Amino acid sequence: MKAILVLAVLVAVALAAPLDDSRNAQILRYENDNIGVDGYKFAYETSDGVARQEEAQLKNIGTEQEAIVVRGTVSWVGPDGVTYKLDYIADENGFQPQGDHLPKA
Repeated sequence: MKAILVLAVLVAVALAAPLDDSRNAQILRYENDNIGVDGYKFAYETSDGVARQEEAQLKNIGTEQEAIVVRGTVSWVGPDGVTYKLDYIADENGFQPQGDHLPKA
């Protein structure tokens, strides 16, 4: 009877444990496309719930207004178990993040 109780406790503990954490995260998906000197894009996902994708393009090439525009999104599972998502643009106007968890201006 004790063996069954111990086994039940071990199974319960194993099922309650998180699937993975950042120290042991594995790369599940990785894509990288260097499209030359005027841009890039990449994406990845890890077993701890992190996902990120980003794309950049050079605009106004050869002019005084030449600038790189970076667009991306990243999501992760916080310590509270909530999945957070951050979308962003970075360009000549600076870094512009958007996310439901960010304070509203």
